[in-house]
Amino acid sequence: MTSTAAHPVLGTAPAPPAAAAAYFSASLAFHADVSDVAAAFAAGGDPGFVLLDTRSTASWDQGHVPGALHLPTALIAEQAARLLDPAVPVVTYCWGPGCNGATRAALALARLGYQVKEMLGGFEYWAREGFPYETWEGAAHTGPDPLTAPAGGDCGC
Repeated sequence: MTSTAAHPVLGTAPAPPAAAAAYFSASLAFHADVSDVAAAFAAGGDPGFVLLDTRSTASWDQGHVPGALHLPTALIAEQAARLLDPAVPVVTYCWGPGCNGATRAALALARLGYQVKEMLGGFEYWAREGFPYETWEGAAHTGPDPLTAPAGGDCGC
């Protein structure tokens, strides 16, 4: 039998179930994924949150989620009170998983008293999962990338 120290997966023991449940529950309180955001928008009506694109105007023009509000991170302190209702949760997004702009925006909003979550994957995964988006030229859409989304639709998770 090989010791667990030889295997990085179990080199540090898993957390006890109660601690794991608390951690993963907390994670869901801070994050939403693009599929869940898309499903909330597709259901029609008020999704119960504002989706906030926190990138520059040039990035917004290049592509953004339909129905999102544009407020670059640098302008949050100056414009959030005018654009956002403090009673409505905000879901932030930026470019993608390699960018922490949505995290910085979420922090700025939380410091101003807003309830906030971050959309995991950002605009990159919105587009890669095949959801429609808008550019300065109008509506755009690509099919799902088979490395990020099931070709047949629902991933079952």
